[in-house]
Amino acid sequence: MMMISTIRLRAAAVLAGFALALSGCFMSPGKFTSELAITGPDSFTFSYDGEIFFLGLSKLAMLGAQADEVFVANCYDDETFESRDCTPEEEASQREEWDAGAEARAVKRKEEAEQIAAIMGGIDPSDPKAADELIRLLERQKGWNRVVNKGDGMFEVSYAITSTLGHDFMFPTIEGFPATNPFVQMVLRDGGQVRVNAPAFVFQSGDNPLGGMLGMGSLAGLAALGASGQDASDSEEDGGEPEMPIPGLPVLDGTFTVRTAPGMRILANNTDEGPEAASPGGEMLRWTISPRTTQAPTALIATGG
Repeated sequence: MMMISTIRLRAAAVLAGFALALSGCFMSPGKFTSELAITGPDSFTFSYDGEIFFLGLSKLAMLGAQADEVFVANCYDDETFESRDCTPEEEASQREEWDAGAEARAVKRKEEAEQIAAIMGGIDPSDPKAADELIRLLERQKGWNRVVNKGDGMFEVSYAITSTLGHDFMFPTIEGFPATNPFVQMVLRDGGQVRVNAPAFVFQSGDNPLGGMLGMGSLAGLAALGASGQDASDSEEDGGEPEMPIPGLPVLDGTFTVRTAPGMRILANNTDEGPEAASPGGEMLRWTISPRTTQAPTALIATGG
């Protein structure tokens, strides 16, 4: 019972952040391989093969909703503030307050459901055919060559596109979805320079709204914490209780590679090893992404354009 309650409370916290911060991580990478190749001053190719997790289509979303449906009396010692068993009178009083708030909770759930549907491009997460609708939405867009539903909000995708460098680029871009959850982005600068960022390929990031709310970096980071069984800052060795894993969240595990054409210069990057020579010329940057990753990949490249 304690495990179920803990999971529900953590799920509810994630969903609360999800509903309040529409710019949060409602999508997250799982296991993947991704490559960006700047093939000329005005051209590039990009690919992403692997998992994408959609929070709104997962069992975690249902757990968050169910957390509002379960009454649990909570009582604390007045001196130590430690949890204790409630008296029958205390439990009855708290249940009366709980019942009185039923209508307000129902209104809140409806509003949150509408917010999630708005984030999901109008797809109703409670619809049994929601996953199929998302697949149809993605497959009619250019670049999405394969989309497979693995269940519980997880999709296996193969995405590849060749385009020009006449504009900024962001992946993923999904019709009807807010453009606020980029895995990879290219931003063009004056003087023929390109800034490459991969804000989702990181376990912990202070720029993530959910990270600030939960003390975590991303949904993938939250999964890594759950998989480990406890938080290093609140472990049994420190006298705290181990965290219970949340089922269904992705494990962040992948590689991100950036390649440049001959004659281009890598002006800055945050790889461990720096640029490597690449065949048939040019240079290559490679990041290995895991739950230990604490810096989002970034690079600044002079394309000569």
